[in-house]
Amino acid sequence: MKWMGRSRSGNIDDRRGMSSGGKFLAGGGIIGVIALLAQMFIGGDTGRIIGQIANQVQVNNGTEQRDLTPEELQQQEFVDVVLTDVDSIWTIVLKEKGENYKKPTLVLFYDGVQTECGGASSATGPFYCPADQNVYMDLGFMNEMTNRFGAKGGDFAMAYIIAHEVGHHVQNLLGTSEEMQRAQQGLSKAQANKLSVALELQADFYAGIFAHYDKQYLDVGDIEEALSAANAVGDDAIQQKTQGRIVPDAFTHGTSKQRMYWFTKGYQTGDISQGDTFSEMAN
Repeated sequence: MKWMGRSRSGNIDDRRGMSSGGKFLAGGGIIGVIALLAQMFIGGDTGRIIGQIANQVQVNNGTEQRDLTPEELQQQEFVDVVLTDVDSIWTIVLKEKGENYKKPTLVLFYDGVQTECGGASSATGPFYCPADQNVYMDLGFMNEMTNRFGAKGGDFAMAYIIAHEVGHHVQNLLGTSEEMQRAQQGLSKAQANKLSVALELQADFYAGIFAHYDKQYLDVGDIEEALSAANAVGDDAIQQKTQGRIVPDAFTHGTSKQRMYWFTKGYQTGDISQGDTFSEMAN
């Protein structure tokens, strides 16, 4: 991705120079809490869900501060450029729909972080907190995706993850998350999971819309990096690697094939009206 020297909004809250807790104790890393996060993304009882995650975290009450390394500062610049692009695109897209876009803050952290949704550890992976409308990300997540789950990596894989999380912010602004929370009430776990999958796939579709409108800054191979990341975090791929079997009723984010399909559809069409993942999941 062509990003060096480009404009930045500065809407980054970089807390990586502070260490104030969050050592993950339970096994599974991001995968160990993926179902809980899926519930959070669709506007569930976020405080309860983050509380469950926090039960897996040992909190260190001490606080240490340090200067960021040159590599960390470069990472900060990159995610700032990506977030600026994502915000600019959604400002235009939502304005055309008669909706206002409110820019989220992207919080970078190590180990653990406190949010309006409660405390969380880096083991949760990137997530969006609807209570404070911020995106939270430990960039070490990319190492887990490549080293443990076989993604190619690359800068646009990270851009895809950021755009996916901002996609949840868009869903929150449009009321989609709240609507899905209401729809889940009274459903079985398997039925509720289907709505979770639909919301996650729509966030992938929104990430594809970002890529569609950001084409002028893409390098050869960027889309392949995004698709490799989407493939690596499919429910079926994760279940196969972590438990040796696939349980479709437990899916919360969609299969690798579904995630790649919806990202590609968003990228090819750039049309937000074609992202009705809920109707497709109902068929």
